Amino acid sequence: MYEQKTTQNDADVIEFIEQVENPKKRQDAYRLLEIFEELSGHPAKMWGPSIIGFGSYHYVYATGHEGDAPLVGFSPRKAKISLYIGTSEGENEPLLKDLGKHTSGKSCVYVNKLADIDEEALKKMIVKSIADIQMLYPS
Repeated sequence: MYEQKTTQNDADVIEFIEQVENPKKRQDAYRLLEIFEELSGHPAKMWGPSIIGFGSYHYVYATGHEGDAPLVGFSPRKAKISLYIGTSEGENEPLLKDLGKHTSGKSCVYVNKLADIDEEALKKMIVKSIADIQMLYPS
């Protein structure tokens, strides 16, 4: 049976951010921490060894696979900052266009630095992502 690897844990978020080598990326992580906490209304928690998540939800797929995940989150990775905000292809195209310089996957947006993106567009995406997830997986 599948065992979920990325689970919420008691690791210290600030200690994790302080270990980010690049000073600018560390500064960006602190700004993202403020933004995500304010908009989600949830305190930051570590998910796995490198994801800072806010809130949580329980999902069940049609296949029967189920688990828990953060509503939204981010990870200041070495190469890029990963933003775990739903990108629901098509629906979020206007927001993604307003965001600025980024690449994206199914439920993740990658940015080099916060200076490359529009903070207001990011905030709208975070709020929309939370609303979309809560509609899809009501608690």
